[in-house]
Amino acid sequence: MDETIRREMLALLPRLRRFAYGLTGSIEEGDDLVQATCERAIGRIETWQPGTRLDSWMYRIARNTFFNWRRAGKVRSEYLQLVDPEAQGRVDGVRAMEARLTLARARACIARLPEEQRSVLLLVSVEGLAYKEVAELLDLPIGTVTSRLARARLALSALMEGSK
Repeated sequence: MDETIRREMLALLPRLRRFAYGLTGSIEEGDDLVQATCERAIGRIETWQPGTRLDSWMYRIARNTFFNWRRAGKVRSEYLQLVDPEAQGRVDGVRAMEARLTLARARACIARLPEEQRSVLLLVSVEGLAYKEVAELLDLPIGTVTSRLARARLALSALMEGSK
């Protein structure tokens, strides 16, 4: 494998890990997904077209691997783990605690979204990809991306309001 491609893959790991965590809802499963994604990407590097976006290619591998795992029944654990305050270290201040509680609620609500909506929401809102990039990555018309994102945002808003 070319050294440039290796460096690009390494630079992509934090973003890929965030995406995998968002899909799985678990740090451990997210890390497993990142590892499986990297193994597939390295093993099939000849299928990547130089000049195209490596990140989009790897996101697609991660998403497809996740869906394959789901279909095969290999990922059966709950999406979210409870946060152990002792394991997180000391937190000072009411604002910090409110932020953690809001984040935990948001993660729980995101995990309840259908996978199609969750993928689009994570790629646009967390990874900062443009709608067109998400459409290309997921092989969808841009209107479908827009529609899924709008439904995801509405559903997330309703879930957040209902979880107060």
